[in-house]
Amino acid sequence: MQADIDFSHYLKNAGTGLIHLDLAVEGINCAGCMAKIERNLSAIPDVTSARVNLTDSRLALEWKAGALDPALFVSRLAELGFKAYPFERDDAETLEAQRAQGLLRRLGVAAFAAMNVMMLSIPVWSGNVSDMLPEQRDFFHWLSALIVLPAAAYSAQPFFSSALSALRARGVNMDVPISIGIVLALATSVIETINHAEHAYFDAAIMLIAFLLAGRYLDQNMRRRTRAFAGNLAALKAETATKFISATEIRTVPAAAIRPGDIVLLRPGERCAVDGNVIEGRSEVDQSLITGETLPAMAAPGSAVFAGTLIRSGTLRVRASAASGGTLLDEISRLLDHALQARSRYLRLAERASRLYAPVVHATAFLTLLGWLAYGATFHDSIVTAIAVLIITCPCALGLAIPAVQTVASGTLFGSGVLLNAGDAIERIAEVDRVIFDKTGTLTLPELDVTNFASIPDDVIELAGRLALSSRHPVAAAVARAAGAAAPLPGIEEDPGQGVHGYHQGHPIRLGRPSFCGADSLANELLHRDPEASVVAFSHGDTRHVFAVRQKLRADAADVVSGLERLGLAVEIVSGDREPAVRLAAETLGIHEWRAGVSPVDKIARIEELARQGCKVLMVGDGLNDAPALAAAHASMSPVSATHVSQAVADAVFLGERLAPVRTAIVVSRKALRLMRQNLWLAVVYNVIAVPIAIAGLVTPLIAAAAMSGSSVLVMLNAMRARGRGTV
Repeated sequence: MQADIDFSHYLKNAGTGLIHLDLAVEGINCAGCMAKIERNLSAIPDVTSARVNLTDSRLALEWKAGALDPALFVSRLAELGFKAYPFERDDAETLEAQRAQGLLRRLGVAAFAAMNVMMLSIPVWSGNVSDMLPEQRDFFHWLSALIVLPAAAYSAQPFFSSALSALRARGVNMDVPISIGIVLALATSVIETINHAEHAYFDAAIMLIAFLLAGRYLDQNMRRRTRAFAGNLAALKAETATKFISATEIRTVPAAAIRPGDIVLLRPGERCAVDGNVIEGRSEVDQSLITGETLPAMAAPGSAVFAGTLIRSGTLRVRASAASGGTLLDEISRLLDHALQARSRYLRLAERASRLYAPVVHATAFLTLLGWLAYGATFHDSIVTAIAVLIITCPCALGLAIPAVQTVASGTLFGSGVLLNAGDAIERIAEVDRVIFDKTGTLTLPELDVTNFASIPDDVIELAGRLALSSRHPVAAAVARAAGAAAPLPGIEEDPGQGVHGYHQGHPIRLGRPSFCGADSLANELLHRDPEASVVAFSHGDTRHVFAVRQKLRADAADVVSGLERLGLAVEIVSGDREPAVRLAAETLGIHEWRAGVSPVDKIARIEELARQGCKVLMVGDGLNDAPALAAAHASMSPVSATHVSQAVADAVFLGERLAPVRTAIVVSRKALRLMRQNLWLAVVYNVIAVPIAIAGLVTPLIAAAAMSGSSVLVMLNAMRARGRGTV
């Protein structure tokens, strides 16, 4: 029994007195199922959150600690017609693969039976207008029954079981009218065959099943492809780490056992299990997940490494800053979960419509039956017309219209380095007409960079870089990183607040403040040319040089800004930084409207001012001071290097050192919004045209099956167009 499961291993502390549990739920096929589960479980006292992830059939629950027995949720889901068990990613992926294979097998059986029955139907159709004997027609009908009835009993199981579960729970879902239509078509065909009638509808029933299975398999396959992104993230996680338990002894331990401050050993070919900083060693590191760059980066003492990165060449000792559950990779996984659970006002509209749709379909078919009987038609003709109405009005297309686009677009954005953090992010990002950028850490990279290397001799750069390795100051770290320094100079001492010093080749060598190095005049000249730079000086004997250090604009920032303007968006900078720095960035990027020295309150005031003018603003920022503006904007984005508060408030987070994901998010979101609207209109127009035709008795059940399934397939194929980057 499910209630006997020990849930203690699966319960997680969600903070502030809450418990979190993920359940895998069988039988979730549509938006109506999602709404039904969430509505019923949210109504349980002390439950604070119940969200269904349609992509991997997962239910995420949160409730007040100590208030509920987790077995209650499994029991309640059983009452609603769903089977649930603790969610484990590997098991879920296996079950989903098995489900897809099962659908494909059933589709193969249905398609094979449909082809054979169609071959048998051809002589019957032609014989009805020629000289076929009734005995011969009956033989073909019984032969069709012999093929179709067992094939339908096997192939239609997904619809029958889902409908039965809904009825047992005293409810309806989309599979109820489907199942009724299939059963009625088969039953009518058998009765017609027994009564030696000219027509039977075995071909319509099996074709309906084949079309439905094809649509459901396409939907399942599309979800699996999108879920592959999450699966790839899980595969990047290292489950164990090699930990130093003493200065000379190492031991392999679970990644969950690593604590901040522990030292771990990383060897070539291993995945890093922690976030941390290199304290010894050098290696090329594949960190494409974090930076978006395919070329490996060089890790050296002082470099940051992240969980999920691959060690290429050398051995590293790393001091952990975060491990299991707290790494950047874990944060990305959580954001991806939000992306896959993306919901929207269009989805809520489709949910409400599909919830009302099943009873409306049943009522329409029943009224059609009564109407044709009142009109004087035979019961046979009336029931056949009612079956056609029941089949042709199935709400599958409406139910798939929005979730299909949401799923594909979320996967596309993730593949482009954009993680959605809000259910309606796609729609709101698509609607923006103005983009406001913060400068520091958003238009610029978060790390400092040396900007005047070209004017300094190579031998000086090499010496300064090695000298800088002995300092922990961020400006010195920028010099060491830019020089590519690997080995520090021996015998170097640090003078706190001034710099580092020592001797090299018999001459004193220093790196630090200009006054500490005797380079005040050179520093003043540089600051006159570039007043926003930070200055670090170098001296070796009588040689003096100064390095200009500052945050560097993202490499593609100018291209992205011009690209946004080509999309018809106004772009401006609103920054708390000093005026000269903001002016320089704006001039470099070609942004004509900018504000400097702006407080968080002023940023909100600017966004509200634009909103009153009818503008819909996308705010892009990274700092703690940007969080209020991110929350106030119509839509918002943050880089992955942003503070946790900014990431939590933002509607989307983008990875890497490039700004291109901001433009990509707008392009893909605009395309997705168009596709959502198109799908809704496709579903509506289809029903406006098809239902009157069916009620008028102008279509057979076979044609109704083809039309209904065709509309669902058309909706899904249209949704798949969101996979391309596209242009707007």
